[in-house]
Amino acid sequence: MNQISMGRPAAARHLLDRYRSVRARTESLATPLSPEDQVVQSMPDCSPTKWHRAHTTWFFETFLLLPHLPGAQRVQEDYATLFNSYYVAAGPRHARPQRGMITRPDGAAIAEYRRQVDAGMARLLGVATPEIASLVELGLQHEEQHQELLLTDALHALSLNPLRPAYDPAWQDPAPDAAAAAMLEGPEGVVEIGHDGIGYAFDNETPRHRHYLAPYRIANRLVTNAEWQAFIAEGGYQRPLLWMSDGWAACQAQDWHAPLYWEERDGAWLEFGLGGPRPIDPAAPVRHISWYEADAFARWAGKRLPTEQEWEAAAALPGFAEAEGIAWQWTGSAYRPYPGFRPWEGAVGEYNGKFMVNQMVLRGGSLATAPGHSRASYRNFFPPEARWQFTGLRLAEDAA
Repeated sequence: MNQISMGRPAAARHLLDRYRSVRARTESLATPLSPEDQVVQSMPDCSPTKWHRAHTTWFFETFLLLPHLPGAQRVQEDYATLFNSYYVAAGPRHARPQRGMITRPDGAAIAEYRRQVDAGMARLLGVATPEIASLVELGLQHEEQHQELLLTDALHALSLNPLRPAYDPAWQDPAPDAAAAAMLEGPEGVVEIGHDGIGYAFDNETPRHRHYLAPYRIANRLVTNAEWQAFIAEGGYQRPLLWMSDGWAACQAQDWHAPLYWEERDGAWLEFGLGGPRPIDPAAPVRHISWYEADAFARWAGKRLPTEQEWEAAAALPGFAEAEGIAWQWTGSAYRPYPGFRPWEGAVGEYNGKFMVNQMVLRGGSLATAPGHSRASYRNFFPPEARWQFTGLRLAEDAA
């Protein structure tokens, strides 16, 4: 973890201000959701809003207050099990697919849990060492990740309601880039990949290392809804030769015929989003597609998905648009450790390393990503069949 200097009172105040800001944003994101909304778990991959609020609080209580604040005790002993996610070293865990069964403690109790842990953190941050400050920053980055999950999981739950209620009727998606589609010449030869040591990074972004890139070209923007509609019109979901075998099996078993949240009514496509169901914007980047769909589309278009190294090297190119703030972008790279990777010590070492199998890497950041959270070296990852995140794609091709 990056070490943060806490040698002066101003630094401690800055970290406390950041802590309060991040924690307040979580509550702000939950505000449009009713108590009933916040307890629903729509599928095992999703978690209830109430659980996200509690789990992020459990993180600070478990890894900061209990080991580092003298006299600190758990707010409720049962919370240690209820709100642990996958940290085996931290103790037993409630089964993930049953998080929606936790109707009690209720929302008011979770709000009180957050208040008490926040009060303890305010005391701890007044005397924080650089080591503690770095762990606090990990907790804040972790909470920002859960802020995005809060939105994506709530969207999935609301999408299953036949009334199609909006998370926020006034929600506006980012405007699409107006640039004409073009292929950019990507950097080639030996490049440096991974975090450069400036600012925050997760362990899976390290160590920085050299990687060779053969000549390639990469799209200046994301694939649009109009382009995806052409893929549908040409039978993209009915042509098995475009698909990986596992992808075709998933497509057939789950009856995929369009991106998740698309619905055809009277010959027109609607998309269910955070603002509710709306007509599809042809110029907007396509979202809510699996890696299997992205890979099939790239093959249909006569191109391919970029590797994560190609994406990272190209992100600094002039004209490389929609790098973040729109949709996470599937790459052709399996999620594996970098050469020389070492997970963090202790229970927080379970954060990333143990998931480095059966996942594909995404780069960039989405409209649900917390402001300032993403960077060029950021490695997101999901199974290839995942669709409920704000996931899209950018095309690439070999230049030689």
